Amino acid sequence: MKRRFFGKLVMLLTLPLLSQAQTAWSLKDCIDYGLKHFGTVRIAQYQKENARQQSRQALSGYLPQITGNGSLDDNLKLQTTLLPAGVFGPEPTRIALGSKYQTNVSASADQTIFDQSLLIGIKANKPNQQRAELNEKQTQEDIIYQVTKNYYQVFVSQQQISLLEENLEKTQQVLNILKLQRDNGVIQPVDYDRTEVSYNSNRSQLTLAKNNVTLALNRLKYQMGLDLAQELAVKDSVLLTQLPAVGDAQFDAKNLTDYQLTENELTLNRLDQERIKAGYLPRLSFNARYGQLALANDFSNSFKNFVGFASIGLKLSVPIFDGFSRNAQIQQAKIKVVTQEEQQKMNVQSYRLAFSNSESQLDQAKFNVENDDRNVKLARKVYDLTTLQYKQGTTPLTDLINSENAYRQAQTDYVNSLINFYQARLDLEQAQGTLLPFFNQL
Repeated sequence: MKRRFFGKLVMLLTLPLLSQAQTAWSLKDCIDYGLKHFGTVRIAQYQKENARQQSRQALSGYLPQITGNGSLDDNLKLQTTLLPAGVFGPEPTRIALGSKYQTNVSASADQTIFDQSLLIGIKANKPNQQRAELNEKQTQEDIIYQVTKNYYQVFVSQQQISLLEENLEKTQQVLNILKLQRDNGVIQPVDYDRTEVSYNSNRSQLTLAKNNVTLALNRLKYQMGLDLAQELAVKDSVLLTQLPAVGDAQFDAKNLTDYQLTENELTLNRLDQERIKAGYLPRLSFNARYGQLALANDFSNSFKNFVGFASIGLKLSVPIFDGFSRNAQIQQAKIKVVTQEEQQKMNVQSYRLAFSNSESQLDQAKFNVENDDRNVKLARKVYDLTTLQYKQGTTPLTDLINSENAYRQAQTDYVNSLINFYQARLDLEQAQGTLLPFFNQL
């Protein structure tokens, strides 16, 4: 009986799809497409590239810094100075020093020899890139979860349409019989009217279910990054024919991407704290400079007769007192770290709670599937028996209508409980951090 019911549902689902020229998409197909085309994937890739550029920027602080300079000055009015008496005569003499035009071309190079804060910045490159990779992983997990969730919604809506169409056809057959009986005076018109009410109710539910499919498909397309105008059909009839095996769930907070991201942020904040402390250490750098200088009183000679100059040197910078500014920064960094450590402890408890709840919901969903499966068998048995009795004239029409409604409701409950089971399993995969393995096993 169960196999016949499954076969009926699968046939009702697949026949409309086979009649279309478009290719049907499996759940894995939809996720694959989403992992390549949804907008957040590109954002995550940009973040990875940004992390790589930040790494290059941090490293640049320990590479030579070379600068070229050039200048041409026209001293419109030269500065004068007063020479005391006795130098060039008995009276003080006022003279102008310098040349009207001065051309200066030079190049300078600075090389950091020791700067602990820069070294710590370079040390942060690895966790910074790991953070970008974790963000990409989290993006993939979000896409897997959302596409799968919406795929199930499309699927259950399509099942509801199939069931409603099947029930509508059965009700129409009963209506045809009742119409003949009414016209021949075998039954009262009210009996026909009752069945017609049920028929019209089914039609309304069918219209609503079709609208729900359209909405669910649009949500699925959006989560996949698929153009809303493009046709999309799903094909996983296996969702109805067999339940996936559920192994023993294992919880380890370290498997969760959220946990890993927080740990990564803690690592970066601890490095930032070390970087601020390193500001107390001396900094040593080497510098070199070479240039050419030309002095002239005529513009035509401004680029002639250059005289070279050069210098090299070491620069040592020793922090002495900064008004306790750096100490305040260090204390703020410490508070930030211990606050995050406490938050991480709370997060672990929250993750454990979500995992425990997901386990309970999956157990309940599995029980509901098995129970609703039994109800479908019983309702079908009652419906078949009542139909036979009605044809033999040993049971009233109301019993037939009631048994039909009970069978229809049992079918709907079973499909819903089956999808709830898949949703509960998906939530458990998320709670234990195994969405990527779940996708790889599809």
